[in-house]
Amino acid sequence: MNHGARTLLREDRGASDDSAAPALPLTGMAEPLVDRSPPGRPDAVPLEPARALVLTDFQPPRAGPVDSLVRWAYRLGVPNSVLAAPLRKPAAPRLLATVVSPLQGERAAGMALRAGQFLVHGLKVPVDKLDFASNAPLTPPVQRAVQGFGWLRDLDACAPREECAAIGEKLLARWLKANPVPAKGPAWTVEHAGLRLLAWLVHAPLLLGGDARLRARALGAMEATARFLDRQVAGAEDRLGQVAGWCALVAAGLLLPDGRPRRLFGEAGLLRALGELVAEDGGVLSRSPLAQGEAIALLVDLRACYAAVNREPPPALETMLGLLVPPLLTLRMGDRGLGSWQGAGATSAARVDALITASGIRARPGKESRHWGYQRVDAGKATLVLDAAPPPRARHARYGCASTLAFELSHGDQRIIVNCGGAELAGGLVPVRIEQGLRGSAAHSTLVLDDANSTAVLIKGQIGKGVEEVDIARTAVKQKGRDAARLEASHNGYAARYGLIHRRTLLLGADGSGLSGEDVLEPSGRQGKRGKISFAIRFHLGHGIEAGLADDRRGAGLALPDGSYWQFRLGGDSGEAHIAIEDSLWVDGQGRPRATKQLVVEGLTSRSGGRFPWLLKRMG
Repeated sequence: MNHGARTLLREDRGASDDSAAPALPLTGMAEPLVDRSPPGRPDAVPLEPARALVLTDFQPPRAGPVDSLVRWAYRLGVPNSVLAAPLRKPAAPRLLATVVSPLQGERAAGMALRAGQFLVHGLKVPVDKLDFASNAPLTPPVQRAVQGFGWLRDLDACAPREECAAIGEKLLARWLKANPVPAKGPAWTVEHAGLRLLAWLVHAPLLLGGDARLRARALGAMEATARFLDRQVAGAEDRLGQVAGWCALVAAGLLLPDGRPRRLFGEAGLLRALGELVAEDGGVLSRSPLAQGEAIALLVDLRACYAAVNREPPPALETMLGLLVPPLLTLRMGDRGLGSWQGAGATSAARVDALITASGIRARPGKESRHWGYQRVDAGKATLVLDAAPPPRARHARYGCASTLAFELSHGDQRIIVNCGGAELAGGLVPVRIEQGLRGSAAHSTLVLDDANSTAVLIKGQIGKGVEEVDIARTAVKQKGRDAARLEASHNGYAARYGLIHRRTLLLGADGSGLSGEDVLEPSGRQGKRGKISFAIRFHLGHGIEAGLADDRRGAGLALPDGSYWQFRLGGDSGEAHIAIEDSLWVDGQGRPRATKQLVVEGLTSRSGGRFPWLLKRMG
């Protein structure tokens, strides 16, 4: 995105804003009806232009010549105290204010910590047996929880501070003993150091209320960590890590003595990093809902630091919060939790509610986020979300997934079609050994050719070659006098290897009671290749759904936990395709892998292409 502190309005073309039968084999279901009419037909209505606030520039806040000189000198390494008060001794270490963050932690995790266990994505880790050293062999989620001190928020939420402070002080003392000075390893990545310093400053009453010697050591560690970030923040692993580091530096500049030079330096760097973190519609470039939520949480805590010292934050921070919230809401399903995208699990409604409430931003979910990459359709009680973009670029990916053209569907509180999710949570209750598998195309509700990922899935969260282009068209269609949304998208992830383009069309009925779809394979060149190739179209089912096959293996009945009954049926021109029911898993909002089922439409198709229509409809 372009960089500076202005905002403007820009026009984008897009969308405006009984008792059940058992899951038995089905018969006599109507054939799928997929709209193949040209977009110019009379009953198709053009979409209204949407006016969206687009952040075009992010630059340091305007400063006079003195502030600019101070910022420049601090960047060159002139100490805080020399720039802030050159004629007196450096101020003694202390905190200038107490921060009250509006973002609440998870009480269950705090209670587990009081009982002697870290609760990390459902995994209980005994505190007494934990090694706090930076080089300790811990899984990534546990390492992040321990070294980032995110548990302080949970501890603060579970009981009055006077009942929890002893635990915070004990764990801080153990950490300081294991990490006396800045060094190498996971504890000293820019992101972990930034998260830790910000947590120390925001939750200082849990750490600094008792032993005077521990208080002095803790304040010294805060200043040492801030100096470490002064030097290293620009070399962060990715933009979100850099934003964490810059937020911590600004907070230190606000709350530690002689901090004005550091604050000026930090504000300039933070606004630049924020401008490089998100696309124009406010979605982070990693396309991860977990990263989106993390960015919001960082800015909420930083805003609380400004409030603690009675200082107004730069207006761009509030603007950025206003940009970040709507894309996150795009991924909310009917139960108000988030969908499972780009390594995230199905983040719980309570956690999302706490984050949005703390942000203070009131917004509607984005319907068409072309840069963020997700399309949302609401109809009746149904919600449909489609991944309509390539995976994130390698330099932005955290736990990049080959999920292009996958979708999730919910009706009311019930999730019907899901993705497995949870790759970023591997190392909690999700086994590390399946992390790469959870990132593959087969772990998502989309089409897979020859058991190959549409984009190569590499180790350490990275991705390789595959989908480079995604075409998406969103049209409004009249259905029985009511507007329905029709999505048609295609990707070229299989073009180089197999010479085929995958095109998917989804039409959610206006009343939300039926979803008709069609998956098409078409040649990427003028002439298709000879022979046949295997394919599988996977529909991972929500937790608790019971499935039964029809006798002809071209349909299935779904009995949902909410008592409703749905049927899935292949269209008449689906060739030799048939349906199988296979095991699957789904990672819930607490990071727990749940055993589920999946419908798999599979068979062989010509290398010159194929067409596979289907229908999912509520029957009662």
